[in-house]
Amino acid sequence: MINRIPNIHPGEILLEEFLKPMGITAYRLSKETKIDQTRISGIIKGKRSISVDTALRFSKFFGNSPEFWINLQSHFEIEEKKREMDRELKKIKPFIPQMQNI
Repeated sequence: MINRIPNIHPGEILLEEFLKPMGITAYRLSKETKIDQTRISGIIKGKRSISVDTALRFSKFFGNSPEFWINLQSHFEIEEKKREMDRELKKIKPFIPQMQNI
């Protein structure tokens, strides 16, 4: 079996690339963004996803775009689903258009 690179949840990126380097606790992020602390904890633990509401709040707090956060979440979900559907997707043949006589 092929060893795959683990799919990184957006919560891990939040923790490792934002909170830890910036010295921000999950509690402070919760208070500053007005997001319930259990939601922040769930995101960090990989148990919850980043919603549009959360993406807007994170982008305002961290000074980046909401699309950054939504794209992290979308990429994670696509990779998870591709892994789940791997066998089924391999059975689908790409459509190749035929040249028509003119």
